[in-house]
Amino acid sequence: MMAVLADTIDPAFETVQPATLTAPFLFNSPHSGIVYPRSFVDQSRLELPVLRRSEDTLVDRLFSDVTRLGMGFMRAHFPRCFLDVNREPYELDPRMFEGRLPAYANTRSMRVAGGLGTIARIVGEAQEIYGRRIPVDDAINRIETLYKPYHRTLRQLMVQMQRSFGVAVLVDCHSMPSGCQRDQRIDIVLGDRYGTSCATIIPDIMETELRRRGYTVVRNKPYAGGFITEHYGNPASGMHAVQIEINRALYMHEATYEPAESFQTVRSDLLDMALSLSRIAQIELAPQRTAAE
Repeated sequence: MMAVLADTIDPAFETVQPATLTAPFLFNSPHSGIVYPRSFVDQSRLELPVLRRSEDTLVDRLFSDVTRLGMGFMRAHFPRCFLDVNREPYELDPRMFEGRLPAYANTRSMRVAGGLGTIARIVGEAQEIYGRRIPVDDAINRIETLYKPYHRTLRQLMVQMQRSFGVAVLVDCHSMPSGCQRDQRIDIVLGDRYGTSCATIIPDIMETELRRRGYTVVRNKPYAGGFITEHYGNPASGMHAVQIEINRALYMHEATYEPAESFQTVRSDLLDMALSLSRIAQIELAPQRTAAE
């Protein structure tokens, strides 16, 4: 899967809606973007193949067919190492920038400390992206022109689904490098912020369907869900969010960023999971109407 070098990222992201939305589900792939701004690559001290290590390569292709099932789909075209929309809007490390950050920037989060803020400092095995500080205006521009429109659209899609169905479910789609596991091979991690971001029925169905197809599935460790899952998951208001992390070794050659021979099988299994999820969860999550209504 070749990355693309471009002077501008246009469009920065896309939403794909079925002809008729028949289920209140939106599948979102925020980290699968492969369009790299030339100026960013020139600015980096790393070669493009190294920058790509933070991509959720091919995850968008694994899930894009959910539109055939009457569900929505959204994906970013910009890469995660350029801008991470699965962070707060201003999780920024002041050591990275020339100029003063806004007073409201969150400079002390654990993610910033780890080098993985809204504008990442590192990729891969803690490899520094930039050889020198970058202008703070550069960071603000990325947030204003990419981050905010992305989240504005994501929020609008969720609200529209909730209005139409009484409920909305966001499935945030990610991948994890195979080398991150030490004790056992984990195929898939489902994150619901330890039961707070969605109704239990949602990860229950996902886990059951995936285990039935032979996958090893765990919950919340090591990935409980990031900013998107936490921010959009509010079950009390009818907004549900769950994160799914897929072991890259299941479907791709990590060294070459190309699909593995198993890609179509994994894609088909995930589509079957989505179908089962939509059938069962809609019934279980449907708002209860009172006799007065």
